Amino acid sequence: MKKYLSTTDITVILITAILFIVALFVKGLTKEILLEAGVLLVSVKLILMHHKVASTSDKILKQLDQINSKLADSNR
Repeated sequence: MKKYLSTTDITVILITAILFIVALFVKGLTKEILLEAGVLLVSVKLILMHHKVASTSDKILKQLDQINSKLADSNR
């Protein structure tokens, strides 16, 4: 997991969670907390998408390396 979550991602998660908890105590359980929850969910979704893209690009790069090695072997 550390491979795909950078220090920046972890920092964003922590800051967003802290701000959400502070907003929960300051604003209470009002309609405005839905906006704060939306911000939290958007941040989490962006980080999850970054993780998915990073893992997919790693798989694609491995497959391209395999193709390149097979092409190099067939040209010899």
